This record gives sequence, C-alpha cells and structure tokens, in this order.
Amino acid sequence: MTTKIAETAQDVPTPAGNARIHWYLAPDARLVLALGHGAGGGVEARDLRALAAALPLEGVTVALVEQPWRVAGKKVAPAPKALDEAWRALWPALTAPGLPVVAGGRSAGARVACRTAAELGAAAVLALSFPLHPPGRPEKSRADELTGAGLPTLVVQGARDPFGRPEEFPPGAEPVAVPAGDHGFAVPKKADITETEALAVITEAVGMWLKAI
Repeated sequence: MTTKIAETAQDVPTPAGNARIHWYLAPDARLVLALGHGAGGGVEARDLRALAAALPLEGVTVALVEQPWRVAGKKVAPAPKALDEAWRALWPALTAPGLPVVAGGRSAGARVACRTAAELGAAAVLALSFPLHPPGRPEKSRADELTGAGLPTLVVQGARDPFGRPEEFPPGAEPVAVPAGDHGFAVPKKADITETEALAVITEAVGMWLKAI
C-alpha cells in the first residue's frame, strides 16, 4: 500500500505581499525542511518536487516556499534584500509546528537561506545549485555567503553547473556532485545517467544528511 503524503497550502503575509507555503506533511515529522525557489522559476523545479515527494516518507515535512513576487505572477525577482525580508516574515509560520527547521533552497533561494539561517535559528542549511559565481565570472565568488552561515551546510551541485562546478567550491563546502547535471539538474539524453537517477542522487544524499541533524 502506497502512503499518501498530505498536502496543504498556506498564504503568509510579508512586507512584499503574500508568500505561499506548500506543505508536504510527514505522518510523524521530526523536522521541517523549508525550501525556497530560484530567481528563474518557482516551486515546480524538479529537485524541489523530488524532495517533497521523497522526504515526508522519511519523517521530514517539506515546506516549499513561494516568494511573494511569484505568488503575484511577476516575472522578475526583486533584489536580495527584499527576498530576505519576505523569508524572515514567513519564518514564524515554518516554526509553528514546533519542530527544528532546516533552511534551504535552490539557487537564489539557497542564497537567502545562507544569509538568514543563523539569525533565524535554523538547525542547518541545504544549498541546491548554489550560484557560486555568475557564469563565466569565477572571480565574482559568493563563497563567503555560503560559508558565512556558520551552520551545518550541505551543498548539492550539478557537475555541469555554469554557476559553479563542484570542484570550484572552497574546502569545507565540497558539494555532493550530481553527474552530468546542469543548474536545474537536467541531464543530457546522451549522459550515462537518467534524470530519474540524477534526482535520486539528490534525494538520497539529502535524506542521509538530514538523519544526522
């Protein structure tokens, strides 16, 4: 018998308008994993959906956080400061279940989590496709933003990510590499790994890491 994951959506007021939390509830949750989306997409990203489908079965409630600009139907993300303000405003809703909260996200959402996790009391940080630098501009490193969280941090990075390949990350922040994955963890048809297998690398790595949190 397949266990059905309970899903619910919650609108939360922020200074930038309503954010929306998409809850994927674990039957006997021991922690909450809150994941923000990137600047070029929303909570429908393949890695976010894969984690929301897999982790509740392992005792982790997943909260996919839709920033106000996406809820309002806008096409362009606001400045980092506005993203951080919205994340801070919705944080009490993430802690309301009374469980430890791991802050995370993909790309721009990972940056938000890194910048705010310590002040908000997050248990740890999950950075998916962290944009270590703009494509082709390795000298514009954001490594300090990643390492500055000061909390247990897991980075998961596509081997072909133009925003920073796994081998470019500094010591102590070595990512779990997703073979052949790009910034969105898509893999070429000619790759030795399928998209399903690539997503399994992500869900298994995150699941194992969360067991130690």
